Amino acid sequence: MQNEPLAFRMRPRNLNEVVGQQHIIGETTALYKMIENGHVPSMLLYGEPGIGKTSIAFAIAGSSKLPFYSLNATHAGKKDVEQIVGEARLAGKVILFLDEIHRFNKLQQDTLLPHVENGSIILIGATTENPFHDVNPAIRSRCGEILQLKRLTLDDLVKLLANALKNEDRGLGKHPIEISEEQLKKIALSANGDARKALTLLESIYFASDEVDGVTIVKDHIIEHLAQRIGVYGDKAGTHFYNLLSALQKSVRGSDTNAALYYLAHLLETGDLIAVCRRLLVMAYEDIGLANPEVGAHVFAATESAKRLGLPEARIPLATAVVEMCLSEKSNSAYSALDAAIKAINEGKTGDIPLHLRDGHYAGAKALGHVGYKYPHDTPIGTFGGWVDQQYLPDNLIGQEFYKPVISGEEKKLAAIYDRLKSFKKDI
Repeated sequence: MQNEPLAFRMRPRNLNEVVGQQHIIGETTALYKMIENGHVPSMLLYGEPGIGKTSIAFAIAGSSKLPFYSLNATHAGKKDVEQIVGEARLAGKVILFLDEIHRFNKLQQDTLLPHVENGSIILIGATTENPFHDVNPAIRSRCGEILQLKRLTLDDLVKLLANALKNEDRGLGKHPIEISEEQLKKIALSANGDARKALTLLESIYFASDEVDGVTIVKDHIIEHLAQRIGVYGDKAGTHFYNLLSALQKSVRGSDTNAALYYLAHLLETGDLIAVCRRLLVMAYEDIGLANPEVGAHVFAATESAKRLGLPEARIPLATAVVEMCLSEKSNSAYSALDAAIKAINEGKTGDIPLHLRDGHYAGAKALGHVGYKYPHDTPIGTFGGWVDQQYLPDNLIGQEFYKPVISGEEKKLAAIYDRLKSFKKDI
């Protein structure tokens, strides 16, 4: 067993050994009480790597005493599934832990699902991807619980590390180690909520440290060297990456500069510069919009500069763009107005284009009645430019308003012009 990684050896053997995730598996939860009373439901465990999905599955198996089998959907075949179905027939009921369940193919499902439905196989699926996006509905419908795990807290990780240092059978308890509470906190902080990373880092630190008179002495510089980038997690095509993009946009929209820079930093550490630039450009028009039209040009310049510079220098113009967007006035009126127009069209609110607006640049247009258009530039109105009162919307949409100005920043001026032009229409 000592040849196995520390993170593997320290997996909880029952529910009472689980560290963290108390909102899911704590003693007061319904799931804990069900399992203690001998009932294990099929479930999906959803969350980032290293935060306890596999550990919870093993702990449930240990507490329930039912036969337990583990498969990874990335390489499990139909024969693997059939073998577990056969075991279920013999045992009456088994637990199957299926990691990366979102990769389960239809053939495997067809073999397994009837047995999950009749209860002979209790399915515990684990996924890092949003189960509502990436797990087949047939699987979801047979799992009564869809449980979203959280990253472990600093206190959770310190407790986990302390347990590993004390445990003589499975941890490092047989090896005298000199390590301070502050150093444990540094390791926990570097792991960024990931139990596997925390234990892996602790094990690496142990083997990288010098022994003096039979005691392993942990030095700060060893922790700092091994902890580099250990907290970074993000699959460019995965749910967490899109959650980071979403959090970045919502932080900018909410004018929280510090949160926005935090999510930008995390996104840039994943290395997908193009996706970040695309999202920032969208945000400039979606969330800042007419309140500060110059921001669109500024963000475009920043993202183009970032793409030309590449990482790590790209972070400099992007940081400038994010701070400017956070602190800018905001408006979503323009794209909201367009969405309202699209909605109206999709609801069948359409009509004929007025004849005077139709193309009149060909012989015969006059015979079709495409006449009467008034050229606005021929009628100046103050310092605004040309304007003339004439119908533009189809007859059945006259009076329909899609645009609703937001009184913010530069749009205050545009809103005043919009209202003034409406008043002219009434007067003429």
